[in-house]
Amino acid sequence: MTYVVTEDCIKCKHMDCVEVCPVDCFYEGENMLVIHPDECIDCGVCEPECPAEAILPDTEANAEKWLELNKQYSEVWPNITQIGTPPADAEEWQGVPDKFKNYFSPNPGDGS
Repeated sequence: MTYVVTEDCIKCKHMDCVEVCPVDCFYEGENMLVIHPDECIDCGVCEPECPAEAILPDTEANAEKWLELNKQYSEVWPNITQIGTPPADAEEWQGVPDKFKNYFSPNPGDGS
């Protein structure tokens, strides 16, 4: 088992999860984070820290597509090890439907 970041992170990107991760397995895209599945130690400390409830175990229904996305982008986006500043409008994006289809960016974040 590993944990995955889902579309609920898009445009929210709170990064509370990064601060508690003991193995630094988060990678930053322009508007979301992903977890490298081979680096995640399945400790689960990140899941309750996410205000957007965007982190799930890969055993959850519908997690398979997110596992693939997390794996793909963790190979090309920069690793982040410290909490950054979430977008000013992050709260407004929580719960917005179809964020992947409408707002996902494949561009890397700045790694800060």
